[in-house]
Amino acid sequence: MHGSVAHSDRRESAIVTGAAGALGRATALRLGHDGFAVGILDLPGDELSETASQLASAGIAHHVLEVDLRDTDAIAAALRDADEAIGPLAALVNNAAIYPSRAFLDIPIDEYDDVVAVNQRAYFAAAQTAARLMAPHKRGAIVNVGSITWHGGWSNLASYISTKGAAVALTRALSRELGTHGIRVNAVAPGAFPTKAESIQGDQQEYSRFVIEHQALKRRGNPAEFAAVVSFLVGDDSSFVTGQTINIDGGWVME
Repeated sequence: MHGSVAHSDRRESAIVTGAAGALGRATALRLGHDGFAVGILDLPGDELSETASQLASAGIAHHVLEVDLRDTDAIAAALRDADEAIGPLAALVNNAAIYPSRAFLDIPIDEYDDVVAVNQRAYFAAAQTAARLMAPHKRGAIVNVGSITWHGGWSNLASYISTKGAAVALTRALSRELGTHGIRVNAVAPGAFPTKAESIQGDQQEYSRFVIEHQALKRRGNPAEFAAVVSFLVGDDSSFVTGQTINIDGGWVME
C-alpha cells in the first residue's frame, strides 16, 4: 500500500473504493464538495492519479491509497491510515468492481474467485474495518454499490451479478446489526451509466440505444447524478434511512 496526503485539516473523512473509475471519481468529488476529506482507494495508475489531480484542483483534502482489493489486510491498513491522516472516518463507499464477461459454462473458478475477492470479500472487509472505526463515535454511514443486473440477470456476467446481489444482502444484514452503533448502511444499484465498463458490450451506439429503450427517462445518466444519491445516503438528510437499496437507473427497474 502507498498513500499520500494533500491539504489535510483533520475534518471527518470519507473513503471511496474504485475511485479511479468514472462513478468513483464523481463520488469522491461530490463528497469532497460536501465537506469531507476524501480517501481515494484503487490500484495505482494514471486514472487514480487523475482523480487525485481533480480533487487537488478543486481544493479538496484527500488521501491517495494504492491498494489491491484482493488483499484484505491492505484494505484494513488503508482505512486506518486514512482515519489517522485526514480525520475520523464517517463514510465508506464500497464502489470498486471487476466485471469479466464470459459465458457461465466457460468461467474458470480462478476468475470467479477474483471477482468475489474484489466485489464481495473486499466490501465485507472494508465495511468491517470502517464499522470498527465508526462505532466509538456512534455514527457513520456505509454505502455498498450493487447493480440493477441482480434484479433480472444479464448474459455472460454470472460472476459479477452474483456478487452484486451479495452487496444488497450484506447491506441488509449490516444495517440490522450496526444500527445499535448508530451506523447506517444502504446500497445503490446503478443502471447503465456511460463508463469504461461498457467496453464489454461491443457496439457502443447500439448498446446506448438498448439502454434508452428500456429506461423511462430517454437519456443516458451522468456520473454526477449517481454521486448525488450517494451524497444523500451518507449525509444528514438521510439520517433515518438504513437497510435500503436505491436504483439509480433512469427508471429501468421499478420496485
